[in-house]
Amino acid sequence: MDQIEKTLQLLQQGTVDCLPAGLLKKKLETGKKLKIKLGMDPTAPDLHLGHAVVLRKMRQFQDLGHEVIFLIGDYTAAIGDPTGKSKTRPPLSVADIEKNSKTYFEQIERILDPAKVRIEYNSTWLSKLSFSDTIQLCAKVTVARLLERDDFAKRMSNQQPIALHELLYPIMQGYDSVALDADVELGGTDQTFNLLCGRFLQEQYGKSPQVILTTPLLEGLDGVEKMSKSLGNYIGLTDQPSDAYGKLMSISDTLMWRYYSLLLSVSDQDIQTMKNNVAEQKVHPMDLKKQMAYNIIQEFWSEQQAVAAQENFIALFQKKDLSQGKPVALPSTISNPIWIIDLLKELGAIASTSDGKRLIESGAVSCDGVTVLEFKAEIAWRVGMTIKVGKHRIFTLT
Repeated sequence: MDQIEKTLQLLQQGTVDCLPAGLLKKKLETGKKLKIKLGMDPTAPDLHLGHAVVLRKMRQFQDLGHEVIFLIGDYTAAIGDPTGKSKTRPPLSVADIEKNSKTYFEQIERILDPAKVRIEYNSTWLSKLSFSDTIQLCAKVTVARLLERDDFAKRMSNQQPIALHELLYPIMQGYDSVALDADVELGGTDQTFNLLCGRFLQEQYGKSPQVILTTPLLEGLDGVEKMSKSLGNYIGLTDQPSDAYGKLMSISDTLMWRYYSLLLSVSDQDIQTMKNNVAEQKVHPMDLKKQMAYNIIQEFWSEQQAVAAQENFIALFQKKDLSQGKPVALPSTISNPIWIIDLLKELGAIASTSDGKRLIESGAVSCDGVTVLEFKAEIAWRVGMTIKVGKHRIFTLT
């Protein structure tokens, strides 16, 4: 196998689609430094392990000497990506966009080499388009093509409204590829339509069309929906290592294999060997999950933090030392008693009220060993109280 084939095999490992077939190989054969684009809208301040899947693929291109462009969609964030949404997204304020963008730099440095990343903002070119420019851009794409999107088609069939600005989103994102002369664009499988729109517009502007390389979507802690902060099933890159370790230990044995594959690049062959060892009772699934959690914390945080997180977990759950719960000091102004949902939010244990309701209704929340069963329950809290959320998140009030 020659070097080009080895490189191609590496870059396509762990991906879903590489479109069109054969084009990436042709671009690699030119020997030129390719422009690799990955865009993210700063709709939330935190990135999570779901984002890490595509960022790790970008790091491979970076290590091979290609130019990686991390595009912050500060302009398109104000529109709101309709991907996967059943209703119009509320627009973000300029202040929110600026605040969220700032946090992205620190987080991507955990995966990408910051000295070799080109940072761009799509407001640089999109804000300069006149109304006439925008009309000419929109004239290149038909409404019928836009309505082919699964999201839009579903909303049309369900007679749910689609705002005009939402139809413009894939066109705006596609124009980013024109402005950057991207050779390859990365994204999750849910972004396929938007990425293809970029390729189509490059052709319309007489440019060399980009390769589309999509990565799988990582399921969140529930094992069903894709990892998402709005769903509360995420592990943030800014989470404390011990919290992230605990969340990783809470996933199902079945989902564990996806995390091994997508976050640690363990081969299908090695995963099958581990499965066989479990079936033959040569190893316990808990031991493999601890190894997975340790390796992920080591990969995205540090080895020292991975050691500490694992030791904390063993003390809490294998030695049953609940005094080692994460210490949290509640503000002096907080009410007592307090609504359980507000308490969980103060602890940083939930992302939303609906997330807390789901946990309570499933019996996953307890205070000093007593399960909280009422969504409207008020808790008389005290210093030293232990609150447990799920299997592996424990907080001690100080």
